[in-house]
Amino acid sequence: MGAREPQQLSSYDVVVLGGGSGGEAVARGLAERGKKVALVESGLVGGECPYLACMPSKALLHAAAAGRPWPVAVKLRDEAADHRDDAATVKELRAAGVDVVRARGVITEAGVVLAGADRLEAPDIVVATGAEATVPSLDGVDRGDIWTSADALSTADLPERLLILGGGPVGCELAQAFARLGSSVTLVETDDRLLAREPAFVGEAIRAALTADGVTVRTGAKVESAPAGWRVLAAMGTRPRVEGIGLERLGIAPDPDGGLPVDEHCRVHTGLWAVGDVTAIAPYTHTANYQAKVVVANLCGESRRADYTAIPRALYTEPAVFVVGRTEGDGLVTAGADLGETARAAVDGRSGTGGRLELYADPATRTLVGAAAVGPAVDDWGTELTLAVKAKVGVDVLADVVHAFPTYAEALEPAYADLARRTSGEDR
Repeated sequence: MGAREPQQLSSYDVVVLGGGSGGEAVARGLAERGKKVALVESGLVGGECPYLACMPSKALLHAAAAGRPWPVAVKLRDEAADHRDDAATVKELRAAGVDVVRARGVITEAGVVLAGADRLEAPDIVVATGAEATVPSLDGVDRGDIWTSADALSTADLPERLLILGGGPVGCELAQAFARLGSSVTLVETDDRLLAREPAFVGEAIRAALTADGVTVRTGAKVESAPAGWRVLAAMGTRPRVEGIGLERLGIAPDPDGGLPVDEHCRVHTGLWAVGDVTAIAPYTHTANYQAKVVVANLCGESRRADYTAIPRALYTEPAVFVVGRTEGDGLVTAGADLGETARAAVDGRSGTGGRLELYADPATRTLVGAAAVGPAVDDWGTELTLAVKAKVGVDVLADVVHAFPTYAEALEPAYADLARRTSGEDR
C-alpha cells in the first residue's frame, strides 16, 4: 500500500490534509496501528519545523554562539535541515504504509478530499494545514521583498543591515543569531517590552542579552517604512491556514482568533479533526505532535482528551528561556531564586549573572501551576517544572526533591521551600 500512488478514486480510513509535523505524526501513527491513510501535501512533507524553522534556527543559534563564520553557519544550518529535501521523510512514510499524495488538497464535501486529479474518500479527515507568517505593509517596500522567518533561515546571503519586526520568540532568536554572525540588527516591538506574553523579568533579561550582542532594541514603537539598504524581516506571528481548503462547504468558520475550533478530543465535528497551528492552540511543534497522539488514539477507538495546562514555551537564545503553565492571576503565590547564586554558576563563571527563576503556586490547592526561568540550559532542566504542573504536584513534595550538585536546577530547592512555607496554614 505505502509504495504505490493513489488511483483516480481511492478510499481510506483517514485522509490527512497537510503534511507538517502534526499531519505527519497523525499519518504515521495511524498507519502503524493498521489504518489505511493518505497524507496530502503540496509542499515539504514534515512542514516548516525541520526545514525552515525549528531545526535550522537552532543550528544557526548554535553556530553563532560558537563564533562560526557565516559560511560555516550556513553549512551547519543546511545540514540540520536536510538541505530542505523531504525525500527521506516521504520514503519513510511510504515504507510505514502511508500513501503520500503530493498535491494541494481541498475538501469538496464531507468525507471527500480532492488532491490534484485524485478523489480521496474517508469517513474521517484530519486538517493539519498549519499557519502562515503575517506580513505587514510598509511604505516603499514591496511585500514580496519582506522576509519571513523561512526566508531568513534559508538564505545564502548575510544581510549587512537587518530590521526585524516583532519581539516575540522568533524575532528574538533571529536577532541574536544574525547579530552574532555579523549583521547590524535593529529589533522593533510595538508592545512596551519583548516577549510580552511572559513575565516582565523574562523580556527584560532577553533585552539585556540582545543589547549586549549589539542589537538595537526599540519597544513601544511601530515601523511604517524601512530605510534604504535594510533587509526587513517580519516576525510578527502567524495566522492559521484555513482559507481555500473547503471548510465553507462544511459550514465551518474559524474561531475569533482565526483557528479551527476543536473540542477536547481535537474534533471539529463528526468526521473532521484538526491538529497543529491551524487550531491556534499553543502553536508549537510539540503541541502539534501532542495533538496528533490525541487524534490517533481517538481514531483508533480510544477516548483521549487533550490537556494544554502544561505546554512548555521555550526560547533558545543565550540565555535560554523556559515558561510553563500560569504565570499570572489573582491570588497566586510567587517565589523566586537567582541562578547566579548556585555553585554551578560559580564553576561556569556566571556568579551574580546566572539568570532568574520564578515559581507560581495556587494557595488553595498548594500545587505548582506555573514557572518561568531565564538562564543556562533552562530549556532542558526546566522539564521538571512541566511535569510538576501537569501532575499537580504539591509544594511539600517539591520541597523534598533532591537535585544533583552542582547544577542550576538546585535553584529550585529554595524556591520550592519558599512556596511550601508561604502556602502553609501557618504562614497565611
